[in-house]
Amino acid sequence: MSDAILSLSNITKQFGSLLASDSVTLDLRAGEIHALIGPNGAGKSTLIKQIAGEIKSDSGDIHFNGQHINALDAVQRSRMGLARTFQVSSLMPEFSVLQNVMLARQSVSGKVFRFFRPVLSDKSLVEPAMAQLERVGLADRAEMRAADISHGERRQLEMAVALALEPRAFLLDEPMAGMGPEGSKRLTGFLDGLRAQAPILLVEHDMDAVFALADRISVLVYGRVIATGTVDDIRGNDDVKRAYLGEEA
Repeated sequence: MSDAILSLSNITKQFGSLLASDSVTLDLRAGEIHALIGPNGAGKSTLIKQIAGEIKSDSGDIHFNGQHINALDAVQRSRMGLARTFQVSSLMPEFSVLQNVMLARQSVSGKVFRFFRPVLSDKSLVEPAMAQLERVGLADRAEMRAADISHGERRQLEMAVALALEPRAFLLDEPMAGMGPEGSKRLTGFLDGLRAQAPILLVEHDMDAVFALADRISVLVYGRVIATGTVDDIRGNDDVKRAYLGEEA
């Protein structure tokens, strides 16, 4: 599609006898949330890692923002504007909430990397970092250690870190994981508005959130996309009902 920000064509990845990605083809279009769902072990996180550049695909092509990015590593893809949040938190727990966002901001500031301590005292990074904390509702936690905030607040902090990267697209790997109903509701509202800034490829098990947010859904089962469509398309798909939604066709 001409409006695709991110496109995958026949992405394949095998670990021994396990086919984790089986000729996966999908795209992420401007202004949309494209949800990727499937049972545990379907290969969702493995696919996200290939898109982010953390692991290399065996075959297939990935294009981002009009460029072929197969040869780029995770850092290079991040600098292009491909921002990922993690199923398992990647925050630096001993640094403050503000410092975590400052470090992310420094990585896209155009400055040569410096040792942590000078970066953490760089006042030119404080204002943009604080702006992202205000946006996600964590400004009053700025001076707290990341280790000392709640699970839900850590998820908010991960979003602030991703926003500091000035992304062209978001890869969100189970952002609702471990959150209660109220936290999930708040994050759903936040993500709903975020698509206007950059499209989102969303891996999520919370089906209420998926159905509330997704413009399109792709269903991954045993490494293969078995269906892609709107919420109504997926709800009415007999193969999806049998494989994932737990309903009889």
